[in-house]
Amino acid sequence: MKNLFRYFKTSPEIIRLAVMMYVRYPLSLRQVEDLLHERGIDVSYETVRAWWNRFGPVFAAEIRKTRSATMRIGSQWRWHLDEVFVRINGEVHYLWRAVDHEGEVLEAFVTKRRDRKAALKFLKKTMKKNGSPKVILTDRLRSYGAAMKVIGNQARQETGRWLNNRAENSHQPFRRRERAMIKFRSAKSLQKFSAIHSSVHNHFNQERHLNSRKTFNLNRETALAEWRLLAA
Repeated sequence: MKNLFRYFKTSPEIIRLAVMMYVRYPLSLRQVEDLLHERGIDVSYETVRAWWNRFGPVFAAEIRKTRSATMRIGSQWRWHLDEVFVRINGEVHYLWRAVDHEGEVLEAFVTKRRDRKAALKFLKKTMKKNGSPKVILTDRLRSYGAAMKVIGNQARQETGRWLNNRAENSHQPFRRRERAMIKFRSAKSLQKFSAIHSSVHNHFNQERHLNSRKTFNLNRETALAEWRLLAA
């Protein structure tokens, strides 16, 4: 593999740490700068911005590649689809999200509209990367039904008032990050960050409430060890 850190004076370990802190936690660039300074690492917030812009997509792509290959081996049980509005320079955009039954974010997709064309493009993109589920849970937005009809998935769609809470809850980590970033300036930056954030969140989401303390610690150490090897 080509050495991606070849032209950077800072060590890869520090770059990975800075990217993880900024993407994973609801921190601003300046807060990451301060936390690094407490550890004896003197970099500016603009350097942190350059690092996550350069290496964030690379790290996310490696995480997605491994997870997508694993998910496509067998049939998946259930997906939850939902969309949330995001304001960019006063204009409403929609962030579509697909989540599996365990809370794993499968896809994040940004559009200006919430019609059949947008829903169809979102569904095709998600199924191309992650295969096909047995059941797809959505809200009562008619765009989903119209898109399902086009691809022949009508029989798999289910709707209900409380059935889609898994997708609703998956928006919360992103909303916290959105507030810390003081919103987004363009749809392109929203698409880029939401895709990276989803992959990093999946990687470190160990479902603490379902595991014993011993199992959680083991999974957390494994996730950190894998992170330190990204783009090695």
